[in-house]
Amino acid sequence: MSIWNKRRKEKRQNIPHIKMKNNQHRELNGKLEDTIYFIKEILGSNDDFVIRRFSIYGAHSAAICYFSNLVEQQTINYEVLKPLMKMPEYIDKDKLKNDRILKVLAEEVLYHGEIKEESNLGKLIDAVLAGETILVIDGVTNAFHLDTYYVEKRAIAPPETEQVIIGPREGFIERLGTNLGLLRYRLPTADFRVKTLKVGRLTKSKVAICYLDGIADQALVDEVESRLKKIDIDAVLDVGYLEQYIEDNHYTPFTQTLLTERPDSTVGNLIEGRVAILVDGSPFTMLVPAVFNQFYQATEDYSTRFIMGSFTRFIRMFALVFSLVFPALYVSFISFNPELLPTEFAVAVAGGRAGVPYSAVIEVLILEGSMEILREATVRLPKQIGNALSIVGVLIIGQAAVQAGLSSPITVVVIAITTIGSFATPVYNASFALRALRFPLAILAGIFGLYGVMVGLIVILNHMLSLKSFGVPYLSPTSPWNAQGMKDSVIRFPFWKMSFRPVMFHSTNKIRENTSKSSRTTQRQPLSSQPNKDKRDD
Repeated sequence: MSIWNKRRKEKRQNIPHIKMKNNQHRELNGKLEDTIYFIKEILGSNDDFVIRRFSIYGAHSAAICYFSNLVEQQTINYEVLKPLMKMPEYIDKDKLKNDRILKVLAEEVLYHGEIKEESNLGKLIDAVLAGETILVIDGVTNAFHLDTYYVEKRAIAPPETEQVIIGPREGFIERLGTNLGLLRYRLPTADFRVKTLKVGRLTKSKVAICYLDGIADQALVDEVESRLKKIDIDAVLDVGYLEQYIEDNHYTPFTQTLLTERPDSTVGNLIEGRVAILVDGSPFTMLVPAVFNQFYQATEDYSTRFIMGSFTRFIRMFALVFSLVFPALYVSFISFNPELLPTEFAVAVAGGRAGVPYSAVIEVLILEGSMEILREATVRLPKQIGNALSIVGVLIIGQAAVQAGLSSPITVVVIAITTIGSFATPVYNASFALRALRFPLAILAGIFGLYGVMVGLIVILNHMLSLKSFGVPYLSPTSPWNAQGMKDSVIRFPFWKMSFRPVMFHSTNKIRENTSKSSRTTQRQPLSSQPNKDKRDD
């Protein structure tokens, strides 16, 4: 027998018999020392794990167990230990028998809002790991676990990835309870539902499924819950982990879920019939189903008048398409179809590229790659250094490349305008698809010219037509066509023109506005024509 196998055998023999059994189904036997021994074997090697022994009114030996870094010590001192060690005058000692003591403590003694009774040792261990405090009493086969969880959290601040000029400034934080509170604050209705489950064998991350009962399709809610329950992974540290498991198509650059850190945006999507998924420890909410037209829409569109909202939304849509095809069109015009350019402009471009030693497609690919490297470096650096780097990269490096003959001035302008256009996309993870697809489109343009650009765009469009997000076509409501859905597409219609929820989500309650009682339909007289009630007769 090898030394390694011998050590493993000795290690297995040294494990106490109590750990070799299935801990998930082990029950309390009423002996305090056995329970403490079991808990120590599982958790006792941690320096921040506390087992506090004491006596309940001098008659019952007891102990509380908790992790000191996961609880609020003041709550334990004043809401648990103090009432248990100092007997109130109204308590009759005859009531404190083993068969009734838990009921008396829960109803008359403990000053705590959330008390649960449990006899399973495995579940008690899970409660301690989740930041709760367990109370074990000698001679009692059940134990209490009290919610004393407390971890320092950052303050609610404006979201970093979704800036707006007009609209709320609150953003989600890492605490799931705080995020759910922000949603309930904006949805004070009994129809708001929250289902929780734990995902991750090691992290046991708490995942919340939020929806509006009577609006969200129940089949959609069941499908989301089913996909989440099928996930079997060691750790879930962010909502992005779940996205990679529950999306319909894994081999596409287009995201099929919408990530947001804005409570108002989440509530707006819930009202339309979507389902929100939140993870404890993540400041982002995942919204499903997601369609393509969401990725050029912003919360600010609904906070402003519909004319202004429609104009800015159209600008974003134009910038999105422009940033995708502009480099490829430039390459095709320079390499294959210079006759499509005005004569003066074509001469100027040819003069600017006179000293460049490689073709236009190679030049565009080099500058695009350099811009992506610069963008990634700017994101990873601290904010103060990142701002300085972006200015240096745009001004100095671009000018130096032109003077060194590595690039032409017009190519630098094209790449700069393309990059600025990609920044107009409100959803960060949606802009990745545009950034990734610019490279193959430019290569096709360098090989086949305009024909290659058109073939590439047709392939991209055909791929988008084949995508679905939880059964909803990705290009809805454009394909399949829905006139009601198009009222909140590229152009945003007034609210009183959008009386129905999007058909693609199959909402139970399809009516969003009661037009018969709408204030818009009420005819009002101008102020100048209203009688002056304050006028008095002479």
